[in-house]
Amino acid sequence: MMENVTSAQTISRHELRQLVCNQLHTLLERENWEGAKALLIPVQPVDIAEAIEGLPDSMQAIAFRLLSKDEAIEVYEHLDSSVQQNLIQDFKRQEAIEIVENMSPDDRARLFDELPAKVVRQLLAQLSPKERQATALLLGYEEDTAGRIMTPEYISLKENITVMQTLDRIRAQANASELIYYLYVTDNARRLTGIVSLRDLVVSSPEKTLGEIMTRDVVSVTTEMDQEEVARSIQRYDLLALPVVDKEARLVGVVTVDDTIDILEREATEDMYAIGGVQGDGDKYFQTSLLVVARKRIFWLLILLATNTVTGAIIQTQGALLEYTGQAIAIVAFIPLLTGTGGNIGAQSSTVVIRGLNTDELRALGPLQVIFREAMAGLLLGTSLGIMATLWAHYLMQKNIFVALSVGSSLVVISLLASVSGSSLPFLFRTLGLDPALMSAPFITTAVDVLGVLIYFAIARSILN
Repeated sequence: MMENVTSAQTISRHELRQLVCNQLHTLLERENWEGAKALLIPVQPVDIAEAIEGLPDSMQAIAFRLLSKDEAIEVYEHLDSSVQQNLIQDFKRQEAIEIVENMSPDDRARLFDELPAKVVRQLLAQLSPKERQATALLLGYEEDTAGRIMTPEYISLKENITVMQTLDRIRAQANASELIYYLYVTDNARRLTGIVSLRDLVVSSPEKTLGEIMTRDVVSVTTEMDQEEVARSIQRYDLLALPVVDKEARLVGVVTVDDTIDILEREATEDMYAIGGVQGDGDKYFQTSLLVVARKRIFWLLILLATNTVTGAIIQTQGALLEYTGQAIAIVAFIPLLTGTGGNIGAQSSTVVIRGLNTDELRALGPLQVIFREAMAGLLLGTSLGIMATLWAHYLMQKNIFVALSVGSSLVVISLLASVSGSSLPFLFRTLGLDPALMSAPFITTAVDVLGVLIYFAIARSILN
């Protein structure tokens, strides 16, 4: 059994998780506890966590109890919050306290965010004074800020100690600190004055002091900074960790790179769901009930449904034009083509602008320059598509040059309008203090539908008359 898992190292991570999950499920059904323990020995904690998540609820607690104490704590930190909550309820009180006590403070704070308030109070009361204080510190900050996601477990030193003394201090504190590849130098008031990497420490002379080798130009963030900005700072400066200071510039914690990866994934998920017009947190979308799913999606759909009725009203008001020209079927037949193409172009523009705003790629470009660039792209696309649509409409469809010209000309104008609106509205939303992702593809598509029909009929009236 162990050989099968070891050979699975050459396959994908998903296949490995599925393999372990299937074999673990079979062993637990047969009550082969020793075989299940042996199966999990060569497996990484994160893969064990995913394998446990794939088991039926009744087996998850059994599989978790097969792990050693140290491994169980690490696996527990990788589990989905819903599974963590279920396990907490299944554990005996002392078991739950031991696991929560040994979690890192930032992971513990995230768990407490998901648990009912009554359960949190009970667990907090049973923690050691040190861990209770560390957890209360993090929970005291606003959600989605640096203070909430940081870990207070770091090594802080004074600049007058030597490299040799520092190495001895690291050996003594390594097990109690989540972070040892950066050492932070503070003064007597705990204000951050410098940073020393483990590499600089190893290559320096043992007699030198930290003040001689430390970097004084330290990149740091405040406890109130948004977590997405924290992640961008780590990405921008290629850091493994980022110190967090309070309003008095005192060092209070550190945000590590593994936390920022989770942040970026959650933020990207939220943006993608917002762009798709889905309300709420998308992290657990596929674990929620169908009623909740419908409630999250219906809000924008109702707005779009009401807005789309305007398109039908516009078509109704053009009855005189359709009757007068005798080209009612020919004109109406091209409405889906025009509105669909315009909506797609607008969605493309909004997507690239929203992405550029989130990644700060547009920092060097002003809004007007971005909108002008997208307008030119829309004009180029509209001209190319308009020529092809004109030829297609005339030779393959209606054999009416006037209707074909109306379609081609409208497509140019609609493409230009869609590009301008798709690129400008996210900037407007950001100026108003709203999430640019809310200027989603469905919203822009609907707006372009309404304006596109108006433009099409105006051009058709001018040409056909």
